[in-house]
Amino acid sequence: MTELLKEYEYVLSALSDKSGEDIEAMDLSGLGGLADVFILVTGNSEVHMKTLMDAAEEALERHGQPCRREGETSANWRLLDAGHVIVHIFSHKGRDFYKLDKLWADAETERYEEAEGTGGLP
Repeated sequence: MTELLKEYEYVLSALSDKSGEDIEAMDLSGLGGLADVFILVTGNSEVHMKTLMDAAEEALERHGQPCRREGETSANWRLLDAGHVIVHIFSHKGRDFYKLDKLWADAETERYEEAEGTGGLP
């Protein structure tokens, strides 16, 4: 995992702790995107998506990164914009529809899977 993505491991871990699915971090720093990092996660329901949003926001704010919420009432896609990092929280249907991983296919993408004793890093 790149140094830039390691920098946001605390957000990835917070999402994993709340049972987020298909957690990925995308390094957009060399692609002239809106942010340096996109974090993608899938939730199982609207309640789960809210839980994931709250957990990611808390983790970002604990690390001095205030963020703006968008799409709080959407059943398919919500996001937290903390400037250099944007957390995208999808329903299964929303993730299939928006396909951000394909839209930003040139970005280095790392799948986050928290393994026992590794803190999620490979």
